[in-house]
Formats: sequence, C-alpha cells, structure tokens
Amino acid sequence: MQRLITVIWITILAGVVAVLSFPESRAAFAAATLAFPFTMGFFKIGLLGTMGELLGARIAMERWRLSGIRLWQRLLVWGVLGWVFTAVFPLFSFGVDGLLAIGLIPGENSALAGAFWKSLFMNLIFAFPMMVSHRITDTLIERGQLFSIWPLVEVFTSVDWKNMFRIVGFSCLWFWIPAHTFTFTLPPEFRVVCAALLAVALGCILGFAKKMTPLKRR
Repeated sequence: MQRLITVIWITILAGVVAVLSFPESRAAFAAATLAFPFTMGFFKIGLLGTMGELLGARIAMERWRLSGIRLWQRLLVWGVLGWVFTAVFPLFSFGVDGLLAIGLIPGENSALAGAFWKSLFMNLIFAFPMMVSHRITDTLIERGQLFSIWPLVEVFTSVDWKNMFRIVGFSCLWFWIPAHTFTFTLPPEFRVVCAALLAVALGCILGFAKKMTPLKRR
C-alpha cells in the first residue's frame, strides 16, 4: 500500500508538470485560470497543498498515512486558501506597483526589483499569519472540531510556537521570498499556477513542523 500511494503521489505531480510543460495544454490551463480564477485556485491549491502536507507527514513519520486524517476536510481548507491566494497575489502586486509609481520604494524601472518588493511585502505581512491560520485549522481537523464552535484560545495555546517560528517563520526568509520573487516575474495568469506548485512545498513545511511538535503540546 505504501508503494502504491507513492506511485499515485508522483503520478499526480508528474501529470500537473506535464500539463504545464506543453504549450497547448499550458495555454488551455492559463485560459481556464483567467476565466474561472477562484474555481481554478480552489482546485489547484486544494490538490497540491494537500499533497505537500501528506509529503511532510511522510517525511516526518517515514510512512504515508491516509486513514483517520479527515482528508476531505484538509482538501477543503487548502481549497479555501486557494481562494485567498487568488486575491492576495494581485492585491500585493497592484499595491507595490503603486508604491513604486509614487517613489516610496526604489526600482520602478526594474522588473526584478518590483518582483522582489512584491514578494517581500507579501511574505512579511501575509505569509506567516496565513501559515499560523492553517496550523490552527489543521489542529481543529485533528480534533474533529472544524465544523463546530472553535476553541480558539485552547488551540492557539497548544501551538508549538518555537517550531512555528524556527521552521515555518524562518522559511519565509530563506525559501518563500526568493520563490515568490520568481513567481512575481511571471505573467499574472501564471502566478497562481506557480503558487499551486509551491503549495507542495508549503504543505510539506507545515506538515513537517506539525510532526516536530511534541505529542504533549498538541
């Protein structure tokens, strides 16, 4: 079973990469993203984010685990994050373009500088709170409380903040700022596509940080 899950995981990721590798399928994918941005964002981030989370757990536990984890709820949460990402990318893109235009930050005539500023502001303002929110919803899923009244204080205090800052927070500096700088150099219709692929890494980082949390703190 473990080998079968590995094969399925790799096959899905290879299929996504293949779609983006050929001009015809890539153009159709981009057209669908432009026509249905929130729907496509939901499915892209929902699928690949969940795959990344499963991979993070696989690395930490040295085996795949699918039973008893409420997989469809995890897909749902990642899909909702896909809606958020669909709005967040243009939000920071247009916002930074405005700052560049009025000279509040340098680099108006440099595409790379603009991409860097967009990535920097997005990661400093949005990324870590978003990942904390996901950690909270993940805990609620584990407790079977996603669709009940949320005990937010209890869940918030159960978070292993040392690992959240050491693993998740620090990743904003060494991984996410460079990765999203590249993402913002792409045409707008491909940014959420790139974010969907990066969601594999995001899910992996979040899943690994969760598994590093001592059992008594969960």
